[in-house]
Amino acid sequence: MASEEELFASVDALLEEEPQLPPPAERARLREAAGITQARLAVALKTSTQTVKNYENGRSEPKSPRLEAYQRLLKGWAAKYPAHTSSAAPAPVVAPQPEVAETFTGSAAPEQAEVATPVQAAAALAAPERPARSATSRRPAAKKAAAPAVDPRFPHGPLAVLDGDGSAYGAGGIVLDCPATTIPELVEWTLRESGLGAAKLNRYGKDSDPLIVLTAAAAVKLGLPERLEGHEQRRSLRLPEDHPVVKQVTKAKWQLTQRGFGPWARIYRKAQGRERQCVQLAVLSWDALDERSWPGVSEMEPADIARVLGVYAMRVITPRGSTAVSGLELMTALRPPTKAVRDEETGNWVSGYNAGSLGAEPMDPAPPEATSEHPVVVNSGWKGGFLNEEAYQWVRSVETLSDEECTLPFAVGLDLNTAFLAAAARLVVGLSAPDHFHAPTFNPKIPGSWLADLSHIELDPRLPSPFNPDGTRPTGPAWYQTHTLAYAQELGHDVHPIEAYLRRETGAYLDPWHDRLKNAYVDTLADLGVTKDLTDVEFLAAMEQHKQNDPALAAVLSAIKATVKGGVGKLRERPQGKSYKEGETWPALSRPTWRPDIRAAVISKARVNMHRKLNNMVKMTGLYPLAVLSDCVVYPSPGESPLDFLPYAASGKPQPGAFRLGPTPGLAKLEGVQSMLWAVDLMEQGLNPARHIKGGDAVLDEGE
Repeated sequence: MASEEELFASVDALLEEEPQLPPPAERARLREAAGITQARLAVALKTSTQTVKNYENGRSEPKSPRLEAYQRLLKGWAAKYPAHTSSAAPAPVVAPQPEVAETFTGSAAPEQAEVATPVQAAAALAAPERPARSATSRRPAAKKAAAPAVDPRFPHGPLAVLDGDGSAYGAGGIVLDCPATTIPELVEWTLRESGLGAAKLNRYGKDSDPLIVLTAAAAVKLGLPERLEGHEQRRSLRLPEDHPVVKQVTKAKWQLTQRGFGPWARIYRKAQGRERQCVQLAVLSWDALDERSWPGVSEMEPADIARVLGVYAMRVITPRGSTAVSGLELMTALRPPTKAVRDEETGNWVSGYNAGSLGAEPMDPAPPEATSEHPVVVNSGWKGGFLNEEAYQWVRSVETLSDEECTLPFAVGLDLNTAFLAAAARLVVGLSAPDHFHAPTFNPKIPGSWLADLSHIELDPRLPSPFNPDGTRPTGPAWYQTHTLAYAQELGHDVHPIEAYLRRETGAYLDPWHDRLKNAYVDTLADLGVTKDLTDVEFLAAMEQHKQNDPALAAVLSAIKATVKGGVGKLRERPQGKSYKEGETWPALSRPTWRPDIRAAVISKARVNMHRKLNNMVKMTGLYPLAVLSDCVVYPSPGESPLDFLPYAASGKPQPGAFRLGPTPGLAKLEGVQSMLWAVDLMEQGLNPARHIKGGDAVLDEGE
């Protein structure tokens, strides 16, 4: 029989295990009984209003020394405002229930309009939480459609930014306490306790794995070096296999992907049933967030980084690496290669092809679609030439400038919004392997690569040729993507292909990718004050200051644009590293999304779209461009504004077919203004004014 001392020790142990704080509902009751707002309590506890909300809905718990201060306050209130004695039992602790959240295409349902979930708060990123608004004081949502319910498996959003003090900042201002002191502990906490992750984007796809972003302080606390040092390209730097952290991961029975422990590391175990066991890590001090794609984000406070990445994750996809990698991952997430199908013979469910996707296996390109180092080219000894479907890099000859043009005072640059994204809309591409044809009849509806001679077509030298990216006239037979030849036909010329590589199965593979990124781009611009209902004058004024309105959202916009161009570029990723030899395979070739023909189709259509507008501008205004670089064109102008030379109808509406101002993909915005003398001087030197029109020696990203 147990002694009294043993019984007392056992009871004391139970007392120590009791919660140090009253249930979340009681915390809220005590604060309200005292007449104190969440914002005022947040000031007293030196934290954010959202954190206080989390304490009161059970999503997070305070830690020392804030824990003791909060406990003391609640005990004082409990003595002053005891619970009603009529209550039979204290209020139970209820787990957070799935709530209706605002998305970026809709507002909360009426009955849930005052509920602010972490996902809602991230969606409402256009209004930063400083100070946080109460749920009842939020501004009305501008969107109309009702939003789907939040996935109860991921109540805390898609990601968190972990700081050195163990605070994990999530989307919408939520702050979680992370006790992990090693990478394996962090992975376990993320999967078991954090409530992080995101639901799949397609019914046949996979949920997005949670992302933990490590600040420099967090990285050091977890045993990682603050910086990765080495002489290789930073993108290829990795921890050595004998590093203590890598050994910890292996010892804990976790695995790293083939790319190892670098700026973007994936740590996983084989899935158990339907449950994935995978966590994505991004190390900020290892340059995980490229400054060109995420301007200023690495220098922000953790809560602001979470804000930026949270909106990107919910509007685009949870980042999986660079914006280019994320752009490619988004294609697969929206068009999964396989789906479950029933085997008619056995009755079992098996993996089958998902119609409209690229399938699960990589596919060899046709020789002219490949790169010169590709095994298909090297092993076959192909000498028949290659597709040269690239973005424009053209400068008009100064000899073609008229006196009237030279006397105009300004050179004005127009930039087409996400021109590659606009080209991806309703773009039919090949889904099956290429078949070889000799002397085929040209069909503009069949995607593929055609060998044809367009050198006989004579065009105005004041415009770039639509058939070559440098704008020069073709000199003989060359390989063209379908859209380029179709445009030659549109201009009234006969097209007689010599041979072709065509695909029998086709589809608008990129449509969902286009739709999601277009919505992300337009919605983010609207949050920055650039909406579709603005007049052209108002649009130009809004674009002048939109980046200053909210640098965090401006960074999201930059990342969305980089996702478009980088994703298209990744469709033909070249080998990396000095040790590569021609004819060897490289990692990118193992992806079904290594599809240079689809990249060529996007770029060909974008270049044709640009030339069509250039042609229409001549017909409507008589104006010829000075230079074109990718999606930027420079025109001579009598004034400093595009309004001084763009064509408008008598009603004041912009003329369709030419360049038009606006915030949607394919419409134009002002890129920059310089003097005409400046532009002509660059042209005489063989330099492209479009590359520098923005000022500060700006260089446009041409897609890869």
